[in-house]
Amino acid sequence: MTLRVDVKPEFFTWAMERSGKSRSQLHKRFKKLPQWTKGDEKPTLKQLESFAKATYAPLGYFFLDQPPEEKLPIPDFRTMRNVEIPRPSLNLLDTVHLCQQRQDWYHDLIRFMGEEKLDFVGRLNRRESIEKTAKRMNDHFEFWPEKNQRIRTWKECLKTFIDKVRKKGIMVMANSIVGSNSHRKLDVNEFRGFALSDDFAPLIFINTADSKSAQMFTLAHELAHIGLGKSALSNPDMLTNPSNHTEAWCNKVAAEFLVPLMSIKKEDMGDNPLQEVPRLTQRYKVSSLVIIRRLLDAERITRDEFERAYKREFRKFKKPSVQGGGDFYKTMEARIGNRFAQDVINAALGGLTSFTDALHLLGIKKMKTFDKIANKSEKSKFVLETDP
Repeated sequence: MTLRVDVKPEFFTWAMERSGKSRSQLHKRFKKLPQWTKGDEKPTLKQLESFAKATYAPLGYFFLDQPPEEKLPIPDFRTMRNVEIPRPSLNLLDTVHLCQQRQDWYHDLIRFMGEEKLDFVGRLNRRESIEKTAKRMNDHFEFWPEKNQRIRTWKECLKTFIDKVRKKGIMVMANSIVGSNSHRKLDVNEFRGFALSDDFAPLIFINTADSKSAQMFTLAHELAHIGLGKSALSNPDMLTNPSNHTEAWCNKVAAEFLVPLMSIKKEDMGDNPLQEVPRLTQRYKVSSLVIIRRLLDAERITRDEFERAYKREFRKFKKPSVQGGGDFYKTMEARIGNRFAQDVINAALGGLTSFTDALHLLGIKKMKTFDKIANKSEKSKFVLETDP
């Protein structure tokens, strides 16, 4: 006689909705799913384990009295045209939780190593002018718009920006999928980034499903959140002024950080400033949406001209295709950072953390892969970001 597991029918519906997978998609694999959802039949333990894995649900959840209500563990400032976004997807929740686990681990390591608190976290003040705040950030991270104009491509400029932030001790995680699961793609329409504030190990996540120029603004925006010492989930929108005062302030600081108002006012644009948008995007390495907004801030175009131009440019924006393949190790380094990867490897090899935890933190599954990464590290292909 086959042993069946007593699971309430509503858990199957909950798990399907939570995973984002359709009933028909799961029915192809689980032929008894209609009977399970009606309570007419019960699954075996093996079937339940397979279903839980397919829907990314912890097995233990199916034995609770009722499905849990999962909420974001950080303030949610996302809006689309000032309308709040519905409940977060599982991909977003799992990305936040993974980053929190990495941050908690790194916080403990930093404290164990006796390092000091970072001097940038919580040092910004909303009572200070936007111009002074942005200038303070430019100087702290040694990232100045006038110097960026000599960088040839957006990709190179974004990498430079990320490297400078990481060198100041702020972790930057950048990915377009959940962990290393290429089947679980992040939706840029749901979120562009978030900040996890911490005195020792602050973390910024960037959704790389977005364009390189948009990622520049997201990173600057989340830096402002870290400067305030406030964790937040964001979806920066330059068309409207967010109703949340902190989010609006971070937008203004990010725009001034990347495209100083005095600098844009000095630009020679002739009688039609909007014709200069392509040149200015290349010059400042930001998106056309940011430039159009700065033209409005500089009073070079009217509000009506801004809204028409912004909406026209917004329609042109498409998600960049997510490229597969390439050098796995360079991809991993870009996703989690050179220094973080190196410190996880050293901690595991030095006995400060288990290899199981190290694999999870690095986003890999096999010790064989870990050994290859460690060997690359020994050959100095991973260079500590704190080195000159």
